[in-house]
Amino acid sequence: MMDIIALYDIFKKCGAVATDTRTLKGGELFFALKGENFDGNEYAMKALESGAAYAVVAADSAVAACSADDARIIPVGDTLKALQELARWHRSMTFVDGKPLTVIALTGTNGKTTTKELVREVLSVKYNVTATEGNLNNSIGVPLTLLRINDKTQIAVVEMGASHPGDIKELVDIALPNYGLVTNVGKAHLLGFGSFEGVMNTKGELYDYLRRTGDKVFLNADNPYLCRMASERNLHNDPERPYSLVLPYGLEYRKARVLEPSSEHPYLRVAVPADGSTGEIVIETGLVGAYNADNVMAAIAVGQHFGISLEEAAGAVSSYVPSNSRSQMVRTEKNVLIVDAYNANPTSMEAALGNFGIFSADRKAAMLGDMLELGSDSQAEHERIVSKAMETGLDSLFLVGTEFGKALTELAGKHCAETVSCSADMSEYVCEGLRVFHFASSQELASWLAGNPLAGHAVLIKGSRGIRMEKVIEML
Repeated sequence: MMDIIALYDIFKKCGAVATDTRTLKGGELFFALKGENFDGNEYAMKALESGAAYAVVAADSAVAACSADDARIIPVGDTLKALQELARWHRSMTFVDGKPLTVIALTGTNGKTTTKELVREVLSVKYNVTATEGNLNNSIGVPLTLLRINDKTQIAVVEMGASHPGDIKELVDIALPNYGLVTNVGKAHLLGFGSFEGVMNTKGELYDYLRRTGDKVFLNADNPYLCRMASERNLHNDPERPYSLVLPYGLEYRKARVLEPSSEHPYLRVAVPADGSTGEIVIETGLVGAYNADNVMAAIAVGQHFGISLEEAAGAVSSYVPSNSRSQMVRTEKNVLIVDAYNANPTSMEAALGNFGIFSADRKAAMLGDMLELGSDSQAEHERIVSKAMETGLDSLFLVGTEFGKALTELAGKHCAETVSCSADMSEYVCEGLRVFHFASSQELASWLAGNPLAGHAVLIKGSRGIRMEKVIEML
């Protein structure tokens, strides 16, 4: 088996890695990863034929046995572990001005991708930043991010996702961060975590790592759960160290305030006291929703710690344009859409509805898709969100998916005067004067909208990734 030093020499010669033959440009080191529904070993020869310089394959695979004399085939015990070990080694061997590369690890239940993007924008004012692309934040994505670090990188920002205990520990042991930031903790992936405490413990694995290494935590001092997690780990006053490991931030902590949205200023604006003066700097953003204020304050705090002025950081935040269905406002010919459909859990769904409730519009509709992976809490959480939606001042409520269907059936007897229509794919109720529709899938809702156009509305669109709520956008 090839050792990590020899593999690293090959990687340095190639300059890039790939795990998908469709993304090959030529000269890469291809890793044949194996999942539940695919086996990359079966594509190793195709990768070489498509331009990869080498292919890392499982030693017990057929391609390894059949290509023993091919120097381009590199057999290892576990291709994923080899990818992770290579990434860790590359991170360890990267220096900036003679010092180890600075790596910022970022996780949280909600807002981690938006915060990562804002942090990237702010740090890019002064530094060459390598950051996670999209949400490649798992056991494969984190190594791929680290292996994109090059000789121009001055700071790396690595997003980390988790759905089971131990996930964050695995990722920090690969990335070896110097700084960490947990955006928040909420009710998500409860099926994997088991409970809200399980969420806190898993996100807290980032704090555990940084306490061991004596490195720094950016802490939202306004968030009681994060403060509790920090306090339980003595991060504020570690008896083993004469200094705090905490770099605090927050709206209240910074005495900042969220400005009320209006028709002239529909996007989030945050007024932050100017450094060294009695005035304020108003940070204009392209984000929808006051719940994004914490993400903005996190990016400002990171930037200022690394020598970027408040004015420069504010300008960088203002230049950020959200994409990929995250906190976007989209004006169509017929409606104004609030698109936050990349993912959903009870915490983010409640925040989105709360923000939509104060959004100024003549007519409002919400289109909500199931929140997945909630385990035994699913029924109660979906019922709670339906009840919350009914109190939001909507003209129409559209619910999509099995879980919302169960919740609506349960609540119908308490709130709904009549069932207008019902079929296998769609049901319509009148609940305390509110028209409530339920559809089996987002495609069914999209098809219904094609024949029943909606116009002149502000529309909130949100749901878990697996529900694909973005399918309705083109019909609005």
